[in-house]
Amino acid sequence: MKRILAVLATLALILPVQAKDNKDIIKTGWNFGPLPVVGFDSDLGFQYGVCCDIFNFGNGSNYPQYDYKINVEASTYTKGSSVLRTYGDFKTLIPDGKLFFDVTYFNAPKFGFYGYNGFASEYDPDRTEWFPGADKTDNSKSGFNFMSRNQFRALASVSKTVSGNLSAAAGIAFYHITTKRLGLSDYDGQYTLYDQYVDADLIHENEKDGGNVTQLRFGMVYDTRNHDSDPTRGENIEASLVYSPDLIDGRGYSNLGFYLSICQFLPVYSDRLTLAYRALVQANLWGDIPYYFTNNINSMFFRKLYTEGLGGNASVRGMNRNGVLSNGFAMFNIELRWRIYDFKFINQNWQIATNPFFDAGKTLQTYRLEEQKTAGLYSGDEYAPHYTAGLGIKLVMNHNMVVSFEAGKPFSKNDGTGLWTNVGFNYLF
Repeated sequence: MKRILAVLATLALILPVQAKDNKDIIKTGWNFGPLPVVGFDSDLGFQYGVCCDIFNFGNGSNYPQYDYKINVEASTYTKGSSVLRTYGDFKTLIPDGKLFFDVTYFNAPKFGFYGYNGFASEYDPDRTEWFPGADKTDNSKSGFNFMSRNQFRALASVSKTVSGNLSAAAGIAFYHITTKRLGLSDYDGQYTLYDQYVDADLIHENEKDGGNVTQLRFGMVYDTRNHDSDPTRGENIEASLVYSPDLIDGRGYSNLGFYLSICQFLPVYSDRLTLAYRALVQANLWGDIPYYFTNNINSMFFRKLYTEGLGGNASVRGMNRNGVLSNGFAMFNIELRWRIYDFKFINQNWQIATNPFFDAGKTLQTYRLEEQKTAGLYSGDEYAPHYTAGLGIKLVMNHNMVVSFEAGKPFSKNDGTGLWTNVGFNYLF
């Protein structure tokens, strides 16, 4: 955090010199943006590593739209998680269409688990329980709401223009997930919520160690945005059906889901002030979802590193990450994006912006609710909405690379305590 603030302070010193000419530098050809990864997430800790954004703007006639974008990242967090990722967005490879791919490996020895159905599960950040005969140390931190999870994710999606701004889209995704109880030495002897759920068969024996998920996605996309990463006007709508056949594990977890996301960007004052909102619904139409996949958001074209919710930096900012696990959910995000200042630096176009936000989410379809009640692990209203609010600061390069700092707080203590913060990349939507 100190290093990021130092960079911003340095930029502030050069703004009066660099900001006189507001006309964009037109970028052409290949542009490389290697950066150290220095971030912070309340759920994951401090992040450090390296990444590189690689853009190709062609002859510059479509700037700030790019022809190709490729990103590579290797980073780790102080709470034990690590990320290896590469993704690409190719807008001219397919005539009148685009190709998107993502290949990522996540290692999370400390991964939040807060039970099923939102407020149906009680949250106490200081709760500590022990196995019989365990050595109860006085300075032990609470591991009650944690488990271990690793995930490998590979996805490819294509879209093809049907008419005007309307495109047909299809994709295939594969996830390999391993889960187990929290095994870090700091929490030796503690009995966790994950252990409770396994003992109560809320997490079934055939899924407690994770498994494999294959998805086939088919949908339509309507997109009139003027930019992909930093839009100031237009709308982006994605609707899709997601079929997950149980091809590998043979455990009966085939299902069919529906996904709908509506994003709109309304100019309030020129391109300086934009009211942006997203309404998203995801529902299970048929079949069963394994517990380790109830948090997945089935978007076809990713904007964030993590595509999970509700809670965390990809959905309802300020809530506990994965604070709501359910068969179906809805969420709403609204923010006012104010582009405060434009300037030129190292032959690039830069902006400083801010985005106060309000987020909300709720369960639409419960997950194993009757079993949760029978097990005595039900504590509240599963359909009650979850609310958060906060503020973000953005540093934008060439309208395409967005360095983001956001801080938020939930309205309910059951969704988390303290101030949630995140340093990363991109707008939420």
